[in-house]
Amino acid sequence: MNQKVRFITHAAVIAALYVVLTLLANALGLANYAIQVRFSEALTILPFFTTAAIPGLTIGCLLSNILTGCALPDIIFGTFASFLGAVGTCMLRKSKWFAPISPIAANTLIVPFVLLYAYGIKPLWFSFLTVFLGEVISCGVLGMLLLNVLNRYRHFLFPQD
Repeated sequence: MNQKVRFITHAAVIAALYVVLTLLANALGLANYAIQVRFSEALTILPFFTTAAIPGLTIGCLLSNILTGCALPDIIFGTFASFLGAVGTCMLRKSKWFAPISPIAANTLIVPFVLLYAYGIKPLWFSFLTVFLGEVISCGVLGMLLLNVLNRYRHFLFPQD
């Protein structure tokens, strides 16, 4: 298969999975505001396997934020946090244990300010705590479980990456 086609296909599938998993979490009341456990954030480990995950996660987050009715600052800066997390994961590919660190850090440092300024959620320290805990559950626990499962099939799923 052509590498460009594979890249676009991987990115599109990742974006679609991100949207579907976010909509599922949203239906369960877990996707937005102060306490967030987006199942889709487990996918933030995918740049460990393929660079196509960077645009896939970014577009998936953008579409998810629009579809779940997020405020404009959340759409912009939440998406930017996902982009930074994905790039960081890609840069830290040397060890699988580093995969969740960047998305946890990016979201923990950016999203609480979005919650404060876009939605008026106070106090700020509580948002830092809840976003951090949600990211640890989503990226650190679920993401690492996903990484370990996918790692067994990495040469089949992500050839030449």
